[in-house]
Amino acid sequence: MDKTVQKNSQHEVKKKLIVFLKYAVLTIGALIMLYPILWLFGASFKSNTEIFRSIWFWPESFDFSAYIEGWKTSSQYTFTTYFLNSFLIVIPKVLLTLVSCTLAAYGFSRFDFPWKRILFPIMIGTLFLPGIVTRIPLYIFWRNMGLLDTYIPLIANSAFACDTFFVYMLVQFFRSIPRELDEAARIDGCSSFMTLIKVLVPILKPSLITAALFQFIWTFTDFQGPLIYISSVEKYPVSIALRMAMDTTSADFNWNRTIAMSIIGLIPSLLVYFSAQKHFIGGSTAGGVKG
Repeated sequence: MDKTVQKNSQHEVKKKLIVFLKYAVLTIGALIMLYPILWLFGASFKSNTEIFRSIWFWPESFDFSAYIEGWKTSSQYTFTTYFLNSFLIVIPKVLLTLVSCTLAAYGFSRFDFPWKRILFPIMIGTLFLPGIVTRIPLYIFWRNMGLLDTYIPLIANSAFACDTFFVYMLVQFFRSIPRELDEAARIDGCSSFMTLIKVLVPILKPSLITAALFQFIWTFTDFQGPLIYISSVEKYPVSIALRMAMDTTSADFNWNRTIAMSIIGLIPSLLVYFSAQKHFIGGSTAGGVKG
């Protein structure tokens, strides 16, 4: 009896030790991954000398002048203008992506039409096409349309379900929803469109939030697109404004101001991610479950 109790006790100790080691490894790994962000945050309060003198993230003193002066910028526009410009691009693009990709995915997953078996693989094949390949033709197209230095070239593609990744992802979610729900809706008198709006979209909520989250972060941090199409300073988004603020040729360049604005630039994406984290996790896993 004593040997059994002793063996069970040793087993429990061993089990707790394994759990402790797992959490210790995960904690160390998390700290390693988070340290660059911690250093970035600490560096926003440091002087240039202190930034290059120490890799420790904690500043000797907290100086908020970098945030104040960095927000004002060296141009006639503040970062308020650049943030508003970013949202003028991001919000329409996210909304258009959700509408167009949902309709395209609904068509591919629920309807039979000519050339469907050919068009869907072609669409998936575009996922492997480097984005740089389409830059020159698109630039020439928008130039001929007279729409350079506007936000339309950055937004319009999303109105036509050109974001293939989201179409493919939503197709997988549609396939995980039983077709019996569609049939029940038709019996109740719903058209195909009303079935989508009233029955399927509410079920797709986690996947739609996932698509919106990805599109928000990718668009908000996009640098190449605005760099190619936008030439007016008053129309720059945050990503271009940060690059414009980095005059590294100047002897008195203040790195802490650029770092401070980079920290503020991270806030919208972080807020969106953490506010939608529950739905994001559900949306990321639901596509692999067959209903």
